[in-house]
Amino acid sequence: MLDADAVRNAVPMPAAVEAVREAFVDLAAGRFVVPQRLSFAAATTLVMTACHTPTSTTVVKTLNLSPGRTPMILGTLVWNTAAGQVVADAVEVTTLRTGAVSGVATDLLAPASASRLALLGTGAQAADQVRAVAAVRPVRSLALFGRDVSRASALASRLRAEFPEVVVRVASSVADTVSDAEIVCCATSSSTPLFAVDDLPERVHVNAIGSYLPSMRELPAELLATAGCVVVDQVDAVLAEAGEVIHAVDAGLLDRGALVELGSALQAPPVTGGRTVFKSVGLAVQDWAVGRLLGEAVGMRG
Repeated sequence: MLDADAVRNAVPMPAAVEAVREAFVDLAAGRFVVPQRLSFAAATTLVMTACHTPTSTTVVKTLNLSPGRTPMILGTLVWNTAAGQVVADAVEVTTLRTGAVSGVATDLLAPASASRLALLGTGAQAADQVRAVAAVRPVRSLALFGRDVSRASALASRLRAEFPEVVVRVASSVADTVSDAEIVCCATSSSTPLFAVDDLPERVHVNAIGSYLPSMRELPAELLATAGCVVVDQVDAVLAEAGEVIHAVDAGLLDRGALVELGSALQAPPVTGGRTVFKSVGLAVQDWAVGRLLGEAVGMRG
């Protein structure tokens, strides 16, 4: 069993970004079987699986979420090969691979020189969003905002220590956080949009990874309706689980056909400009990608 520290030591963020990028290319090429995520007991228990058909390797991840418990999320990841299994802490894998997919999307959609990052949310996913963007872009400034000022200040302190070259500040409001950003990362459990579209600069890339239920919405429908490009991890998954996408489609503001899957976009990069969006609900291929790296770290290859 690889605990959280072992996972982190085995898989640096740049390696996770590259592994997740490769996995999405394979997904677009039809090299994965990915059943829809199973959700039980009001989404307090989640089960995600994937099979990489060229190697016959599989991943199974279970998560249990219990608000008020410490830690709130518990889980196990099992990466299976003909040679045996790797068992790892699923919570650490999840934050790592969720950060990594934002890194992949940012590298695809954000200007190469983008250096101003805004972070909305101070929970378990927040730090890896910063790490992933910093792995692909020359981040020089970070503005972050959270509803709990003490938590936001504590996160800012940790990130200053980890990224001494980055100027980190705690913003006074969401609008203040995003007003001059070139990249925005949303990592919250909000049920209402975090900002108005007019709060954003005219040219900005936005990653949204927090919402995973139809009742949750981080992004305003107007942003999805007017963005130059809306990339998603998987169309069927976001239409089943991403509240902001479901709302915008149901309201007639966004056409399903306008959604571009990440794997396809990596193979045929879209022309970008203005505002771009990446929306992810999380796919098991990301867990598989990190599981593969863990397998390589312990000498087990698929």
